[in-house]
Amino acid sequence: MPINELRSITTFIRTVETGSLSKAAAVQQISPQAASKVLGQLEQHLGVRLFHRTTRSMSLTEEGQRFFEAVQPSLLGLQQALNGARQTREDLAGPLRIVGPRSVSLAVISPVLEEYCRLYPEVEPDIQLDDRRSNWVEERVDVGFRLGSSPEEGLIARPLFPMQMVICAAPSYLRKHGTPRSLDELTTHRCSAFRRSDNGRVVPWRVRVDGGEQEHPIHPAFCTNDEQLELHATLAGEIIAQIAVPTAISMIRNGRLVPLLLEHMTDSYQMFIYYGSRQAQPARVRRFIDLAVERLGNSSDYVLSRDELAAAAANRHIAA
Repeated sequence: MPINELRSITTFIRTVETGSLSKAAAVQQISPQAASKVLGQLEQHLGVRLFHRTTRSMSLTEEGQRFFEAVQPSLLGLQQALNGARQTREDLAGPLRIVGPRSVSLAVISPVLEEYCRLYPEVEPDIQLDDRRSNWVEERVDVGFRLGSSPEEGLIARPLFPMQMVICAAPSYLRKHGTPRSLDELTTHRCSAFRRSDNGRVVPWRVRVDGGEQEHPIHPAFCTNDEQLELHATLAGEIIAQIAVPTAISMIRNGRLVPLLLEHMTDSYQMFIYYGSRQAQPARVRRFIDLAVERLGNSSDYVLSRDELAAAAANRHIAA
């Protein structure tokens, strides 16, 4: 009959150490009858008698003494390993592996990382930004950021804020090329498109039309897989672009970028933070998640109100 060897050996060791089957049972929070059954199964499994038993006492046989001397150090080593693993969970040191999409993540993750590193200088962040979906198991990911659906089943997801995608241009571009009044007029303008680095696909703009959202393909005059490069070209007055608000928010607020066609702006996507089991996480992972949720959750640093957008759109004639 198969037995739980670790449980049986633990019961045996505890019985020897306490000198009593009932005390060993109490230490393990099982009944004396269960402890006696476990010892009987171990003796049957080994094919030797480990204890001399009477109604009043029990003592080790010669085989039992040799077995005790052989297994006690191993069990002690196992207990130390388990305690070490539990202690590691609470250590605020060691690696912290974070993944996220190449687009948007720089503006979102950087402020949180800077604060986290100041608070916990012994932690070693390892950040990989890539538009492809990561394999969390193979890449040993601790925390991830993602727009929309989970990159893998079984992960916990917490929404942080709606991802607004705004069409915008620099005042200098609008003075030179005019302001588009409709989506159709964009065909006469120099528009930018984002090219995904994982599959090379040019991403259509996503726009709101008649209460719903749809893809709006464009013929790009400028194409890149780097959002910061796209932002730079937009600020230089070279193109019109559809940019995530967390990337462009400061430039919109200070007038360097003007939001356009606000009736077509989308915000249906959410930025999520993903992670595995909350109970099995080391302290360094839990602290990062808590800080990210606190700093990013519905923060005005990443979302523009309708009033702000309307006021910024009215400033299209401000000099660059």
